[in-house]
Amino acid sequence: MKLASRMDKLSPSLTIAVSTLARELKAQGKDVLSFSAGEPDFDTPQRIKDEAIKAINEGFTRYTSVAGIPELLEAIAYKLKRDNGLTYAPSDIIVSNGAKQSLFNLFQALIDEGDEVIIPAPYWVTYPELVKYAGGTPVIIKTDDASGFKITPEQLRAAITPKTKMLILTSPSNPTGSVYTKSELEGLAEVLKGTDIVVASDEMYEKLVYGVEFTAAASISEDMFARTVTINGLSKSVAMTGWRFGYLATPNKELIAAMNKLQSQSTSNINSITQKAAIPALRGEVDDDIEMMRQAFEARAQKAVEAFNAIEGLSVVKPQGAFYLFVNTKAIEPDSMKFAENLLKEEGVAVVPGLGFGSDGYFRFSFATDIDTITEGIARIERFVTAHYR
Repeated sequence: MKLASRMDKLSPSLTIAVSTLARELKAQGKDVLSFSAGEPDFDTPQRIKDEAIKAINEGFTRYTSVAGIPELLEAIAYKLKRDNGLTYAPSDIIVSNGAKQSLFNLFQALIDEGDEVIIPAPYWVTYPELVKYAGGTPVIIKTDDASGFKITPEQLRAAITPKTKMLILTSPSNPTGSVYTKSELEGLAEVLKGTDIVVASDEMYEKLVYGVEFTAAASISEDMFARTVTINGLSKSVAMTGWRFGYLATPNKELIAAMNKLQSQSTSNINSITQKAAIPALRGEVDDDIEMMRQAFEARAQKAVEAFNAIEGLSVVKPQGAFYLFVNTKAIEPDSMKFAENLLKEEGVAVVPGLGFGSDGYFRFSFATDIDTITEGIARIERFVTAHYR
């Protein structure tokens, strides 16, 4: 049997591979602490679970429209207006099985063979893979600690060619936790004026910010609103990873119609129970739960940053959002795969090599776990660094 040649364009997800290996080692009885998963350790808020139970008891278990039930689309439009100052009609929105499917739909609907997509690095591992699968060419802009892991208008201008179709922005960032300010977004928007470049703005972690204000890319100007596809969901901020709820919004009717058509021939609607359960979260009914989680993540981040920066040879920039640290190991080990593999084998600590995010010489450390586990994990990392690099 010969597989389709397009499968050669895809690489397995490194984050999932590391998490899987950590689970396998745990199942074998090994003492493993995993900081590889991008998943909150909190339970889904009770208000959301109650709404799901109600939907089941009322028999809301049949197919729905592809894009989502009307009251859900209205709730998303309400959320985007309330939180981000963005005015979308319900018909401008499509709900999918997580933001990953939203991105897949977008790339398949827009990207042709040879189109270039600008992706700042470090990037979420899935971006370049989905671009390549659609026939596009990822154009990577490198960033580092010194720039706060954010691209500049000059870098963006230099990367644009006649083939540029899209720019992917992620704020707050996975894996670095960086957040673009309003003025920084304005600078990028100025470069894009007069082009046909689409902005895919992944805002999944918008509720989890620390000491900064989140600004939606589409809110910068009328020009940015017209060119931006806003991608979001409830997996991270409301601890609904397993519920598979993502959405995108764009005022471009032709694009929305194309993605609706694609989803109708792939998965159709997302499950009906999740649609009902999501509505309270979008309407602000679990804001207290979100704030509780945000405060917990912020406290963990502070302790973890201090602990890592006390280890000779390692350094980390304090994240402004999300729940990751992107730890710099270049002073002692530029090979992130080697560092992560040996750390897992010798100390039972699972982190994700920076290579998977397009930035070797770093590793991603998720602090979406309790403080005792974080403290123990960093102590093991310090022991590993002391044993091998001093």
